[in-house]
Amino acid sequence: MPKKYIAIVIVLLLVGTGYYWYSKNQSSNNQTQYVTAAAEKGTLTTSVSASGNVTVDQSATVDPTITGTVANLSVQVGDSVQEGQLLFNIVNNELEVSVKKAETAYKQAKNALESAEIAEDEAEANYEAAKKKDKTDPSTYTRRQLEVLEDKIDAADNEIIEAEKNMTASLASLQLEQEDAAKREVTAPISGTVNEINIKNGDDLGKTGTTTTKLSPIIIGDLNTLKARVQVNEVDIPNVSIDQKAMLKFDAIEGFTATGKVEKIDSLGTITQNVVTYNVTIGFDSLDARIKPEMSVSADIITSIKQNAVTVPNSAVKTQSGNTYVEVLDEGITPKQKSVEIGATNNTETEILSGLKEGDKVVTQTINSNSNANTNSNSSGGGGGIRIPGLGGGGRN
Repeated sequence: MPKKYIAIVIVLLLVGTGYYWYSKNQSSNNQTQYVTAAAEKGTLTTSVSASGNVTVDQSATVDPTITGTVANLSVQVGDSVQEGQLLFNIVNNELEVSVKKAETAYKQAKNALESAEIAEDEAEANYEAAKKKDKTDPSTYTRRQLEVLEDKIDAADNEIIEAEKNMTASLASLQLEQEDAAKREVTAPISGTVNEINIKNGDDLGKTGTTTTKLSPIIIGDLNTLKARVQVNEVDIPNVSIDQKAMLKFDAIEGFTATGKVEKIDSLGTITQNVVTYNVTIGFDSLDARIKPEMSVSADIITSIKQNAVTVPNSAVKTQSGNTYVEVLDEGITPKQKSVEIGATNNTETEILSGLKEGDKVVTQTINSNSNANTNSNSSGGGGGIRIPGLGGGGRN
């Protein structure tokens, strides 16, 4: 055979072999691949996520009702104080003057009462003496004279009544002035920690704020009553109830988680940028010294815990024309749609009430190399409407 024919045969063999391997490769690459997960039985926890701040549940504002100059300020922010402990004094000499005037008025009213009582005693004595003498000598007093003596007794009685009223009023006035004067010593209304001080020695209590906002001189809070107050969306609030457990995390304390339970749910919501939220107060199971007032806090409020629930990843659950289904890989390589009834969901898993059993393999992702695209239940298109389960946070225990 001539050499040129031999060369042609070799070229044809090479081309044929290359085409064979190319076709085989293409056939292999064009196969659709499926990522699967087995339906599992275990505990499914559902929760509602919310965020807010740490607050002091029991606090008191120290804001005297009298004016004057601040003196002898004896506390600083962070100090622990006991109920009744002196915080500062108020210098106001006018209050002492007012007390002296009230004391004088009270003494005068008391003296007036004593004089009226003496006058009444004298009037009664004169009247009794006249009646006695009239019995032995009727010509000594006329009937009119006896009536005048008796009228003096009535007049003395009236003076006593008025004097008693005046004394009572002046005593009340004195007590009020004394109470105001006593307010010059400002004491702690509760035991706790000084959280805020907005005054200093020499300040005029009538000018402790700006022209638009008056600041409270001192705020005391009981740090043993710290609570987490979070805002829950109106969609989630029907699922929240008193005594539900909660997991709490803090932006300022990395890696730390506290536990607590729901203690209070506000009945009235707050509208912010057309979003309605409700304040929920969560009490801590135990307090950590690192937790401080006003810290940012996020909470997962556990709304339900289901034992022995058959669950699949959320990405396996799909809907089409109102039908909820999963794709199951049995013996074959082609997945089959299987209708299911779903129950509780969270951010990662969905409970299957019927249609699957533990161990069934469901498709969570489809990989089609033809289009070089991955398909799972979080992408749109492909004929079936995609279900996005679960509004609350949480996961499998």
